[in-house]
Amino acid sequence: MRLSLLLTAGLVLATTGAGAAPLVFELHKIDPQGVGASLGTVTAADGPAGLVLTPDLKGLPPGPHGFHVHETPACGPGEKDGKPAAGLAAGSHYDPAKTGQHLGPEGAGHLGDLPLLTVAADGGTQTAVTAKRLHVADLAGRALVIHAEADNYADQPGGGRIACGVAK
Repeated sequence: MRLSLLLTAGLVLATTGAGAAPLVFELHKIDPQGVGASLGTVTAADGPAGLVLTPDLKGLPPGPHGFHVHETPACGPGEKDGKPAAGLAAGSHYDPAKTGQHLGPEGAGHLGDLPLLTVAADGGTQTAVTAKRLHVADLAGRALVIHAEADNYADQPGGGRIACGVAK
């Protein structure tokens, strides 16, 4: 009896301590006309300090880019100010608590802000970023979006949407 209780307790601890299976997002170039060629993947996995997003991307403009979780798993274009715009089908930044605040990846605002994604001079990036307030389970039914410019999470938006992906 005692052995079976110990085995059961061990099994429960082993299964509840395991994080969710990683998700792989295939990111595509996007523009006002729609979704284009694949740029590669971003793998999302739970880590000890939060959600680890590991890109394997090519074909992006060099430099820092705003990187966000958006609420809808779609990447098609939409209309903004009467003009077609890339990736608006992805909706707004992921904000389950309805904070309406853009305070950065470590702030108390919405959860959609991720650390900046830095792209090398050759247009590629394999540098992982960690989102301390997120887990793989938060990404189900969401889109990842890369913006044209850096984002300071306050008064400088990340510019237009240039890449988008949903989990495979």
